[in-house]
Amino acid sequence: MISLPSTPSPSSKTSASTAASFPVSSTLRHLISPPQLLSMWTPVGPFGGYHPMLSGLLPHLGFCRRIDPSASGCGDVLVHAFGAHAMSFFNTANVVTAVRNFPDYSGTAVGIMKGFLGLSGAILIQVYETMFNNKPTSYLLLLALLPAINPLLLMWFVRIYDTNEPEEKKLLDDVSCVALLVAAYLMSVIILDHLFDFRFLVRIFTFVVLLLLLSSPLFIVLRAGERDSPPSMNRSLISEEQRDFQEEDKYNLNLLQAMCSVEFWILFFAMACGMGSGLATVNNLGQIGESLGYSSFEANTLVSLWSIWNFLGRFGAGCVSDHFLHVKGWARPLFMVLTLATMSIGHSVIASGLPGALYAGSILVGVCYGSQWSLMPTIASEIFGVRHMGTIFNTITVASPVGSYIFSVRVVGYIYDLEASGSGCKGRHCFMLSFLIMASATLLGTLAALALFYRTKRFYSQVILGRLLHSL
Repeated sequence: MISLPSTPSPSSKTSASTAASFPVSSTLRHLISPPQLLSMWTPVGPFGGYHPMLSGLLPHLGFCRRIDPSASGCGDVLVHAFGAHAMSFFNTANVVTAVRNFPDYSGTAVGIMKGFLGLSGAILIQVYETMFNNKPTSYLLLLALLPAINPLLLMWFVRIYDTNEPEEKKLLDDVSCVALLVAAYLMSVIILDHLFDFRFLVRIFTFVVLLLLLSSPLFIVLRAGERDSPPSMNRSLISEEQRDFQEEDKYNLNLLQAMCSVEFWILFFAMACGMGSGLATVNNLGQIGESLGYSSFEANTLVSLWSIWNFLGRFGAGCVSDHFLHVKGWARPLFMVLTLATMSIGHSVIASGLPGALYAGSILVGVCYGSQWSLMPTIASEIFGVRHMGTIFNTITVASPVGSYIFSVRVVGYIYDLEASGSGCKGRHCFMLSFLIMASATLLGTLAALALFYRTKRFYSQVILGRLLHSL
């Protein structure tokens, strides 16, 4: 989900980020739908959300007129929320399928899925600036049709395979290299574009290169399929034993059983602190830069690069935690402790208001915020099992909009209004107290994650590592 390059209203921006992180309906659908059918619900949101904007129906929504005839922004909020909510359907299907298909390297698989989701904002900005610059109506048509058509074409490939491929680690490594290359290329294009203001032909060239990079994972998979031999009887036996082992595993909890555990609420609280404060930061990044005297060019560069830092966190946390789990046997919640502690430092750096602090702080917060989106689903699948993973991790994801509301509205917004004069607020005092509060809250989240680490340390050493050894 990406908002239009024109500046949206604060209420519509909040509704979009909240709806995207509040996957209630996709959670309920996952209870009764396989991944393919779950993906079929994705087209409803973009078309239903952006079509009213495209066709000029916003002022005519009777629901809004009944609430308040003078509230022109009501329809904007409604359709932004409806459009953004669709992302959770395909996201749930992809994440659950990735964990089931790559049980030994679930962190890396989820990191790749979530990482490309984090890059999607920067990619769509390149689409807008190359093909739809100053054409918001055409861009709205793209946002209404492309996310609706794409799942219908690709949902047949989103399925669970009960096999154990010997070269799946190499395949994931190859796709990981492509993901890093795409992120590095996008970061270079964004910085150079802000410095030199690309001409149209240069934009076309950079966009074509981007499309080639995005399509390269398909060639990697096709090449791997041609190279692989038919599965042997030995691999089938291993797959059958692993499947029986997982089905008989007593650690596959349903949602109600998971909610009755202390680990569920510790994870929920830690995510409310980490994801909520991260969302509050990105939603106010431009305004923070303005209050600290950054130029519009510098503030726009910070916002544009957020997708890159978000990707690095999502992708890096999954790969690094997988590596240390296999090599050192370190429990994955330890990396949640480290990233939340680093995020607390990032908030403190931004609160200092020192020259260049917003650059360094936004990098730390962006990377660590993205890390939570790959660590949390993977940890949830390991602690509570994969059988009901979609419902459990989506329920924990509700912590993100809850925390975002608390920090964005009750902390940042409230304190900014107290500090601001009639013409706005200038100086480090505008956001200093807000970010010190978020740094303290994230530190509490770190302590909660530390408690989760100690509570699950024996479980990881006995059960999770046992599963990894069993699959060899």
